[in-house]
Amino acid sequence: MSVASTRTAAVQTGTIYVILFAISSVHLMNDTMQAVVSALFPVLEKSLHLSYGQMGWIAFTLSMTSSIMQPVVGYFSDRRPAPWMLPAGMGLSLIGMAGISIAPSFLLVILAVVFVGLGSAIFHPEGSRVVYFAAGGRRGLAQSIYQVGGNLGSSLAPLMTIFIFLPLGQTGAIWGTLLAAAAIIILLRVVPWYKERLNLYGKPVKRAAKTAMNENDKRERKVIGYAMFILIMLVFARSWYNSGISTYFVFFLRDTYNLTNQAALVPIFLFSAAGVIGTFFGGMLADRFGRKKVILCSIVGSSPFALLLPHLPLAWVYPLIFVMGLVLFSGFSVTVVYAQELVPGKVGMASGLITGLAFGMGALGAVVIGEAADLWGLTRVMNYTSFLPLFGFLTLLLPADRRDKV
Repeated sequence: MSVASTRTAAVQTGTIYVILFAISSVHLMNDTMQAVVSALFPVLEKSLHLSYGQMGWIAFTLSMTSSIMQPVVGYFSDRRPAPWMLPAGMGLSLIGMAGISIAPSFLLVILAVVFVGLGSAIFHPEGSRVVYFAAGGRRGLAQSIYQVGGNLGSSLAPLMTIFIFLPLGQTGAIWGTLLAAAAIIILLRVVPWYKERLNLYGKPVKRAAKTAMNENDKRERKVIGYAMFILIMLVFARSWYNSGISTYFVFFLRDTYNLTNQAALVPIFLFSAAGVIGTFFGGMLADRFGRKKVILCSIVGSSPFALLLPHLPLAWVYPLIFVMGLVLFSGFSVTVVYAQELVPGKVGMASGLITGLAFGMGALGAVVIGEAADLWGLTRVMNYTSFLPLFGFLTLLLPADRRDKV
């Protein structure tokens, strides 16, 4: 069975929205648990006397644990899919949430965060395969629905800080265990459907992928490698900039405009909430106008806003950061779909590589920005990071979309 015929068979089933919304809701809970870590930073800064650099290392641990494991899990799950890994990953996250709530030191927080990162690393590649089977012919929209759940979970970090962690402190993280338990319950309903899809389409997809790769000549492999390198550079720019905004911009706002922690978190929430909207509509636009065009417009289009943001009066920060989040995140899910179409049949590995890189690059960015802020001052570093979206012009070097080959 060819790759095209395999995809046609999957498309004929139509888009299964019940499954898409179920797996998106689990994605929301997974990324909300990850957001707990960054949401706790204003609390941990005082309770454990952390520096910017130490907070960067916590973010680095979470993201790198997830990013290193995601493509590894994706590679093996492409060869031998394991639906049981979905609830197992949530179980690890549950342990991590409980650990964070009681950790009395920096090192024990790091250890607990490792469990959360591993749980996320296991969930994402398998979750992307569930989305692939449920997408039918609307892969951009399906991936956006999935990613909207994750982005919505991430956007809750400022609200959690305001309403949970500032009043309750570190122990408020125990509420994250309820999210993990709810996710496990939902996944126990998704797993039987996932097993059925694997029985119908899993083996043909693997055979098709092997055939497709055998038929690629050296030139084709070079094109794929070149395109993946460009995608990595784009993920690097977007993730570093996002890390600077989501992790440190709250401190920039607090110090520059003399805001309270609660007030400084409002623009961060607007940025994240706009990202949820942008992610959803970005997938719809990509199905209509093409993946490459949306990726280009998302990153390059956000660069003027990024350059202006550190220099605006406070009243202008709110609308501008919202519009910037809307534009920047419109290409997030589209990048994943573009990567999947570059390497047909390797859904888990492509998804794990791109989303894993997003976490990993963000983690490295958190450490570098934090250490640089300790050394040179946060204001100067935030000005430097505003140039990162200009890397989006590299999108012009990407090959044309390959939807006809998937």
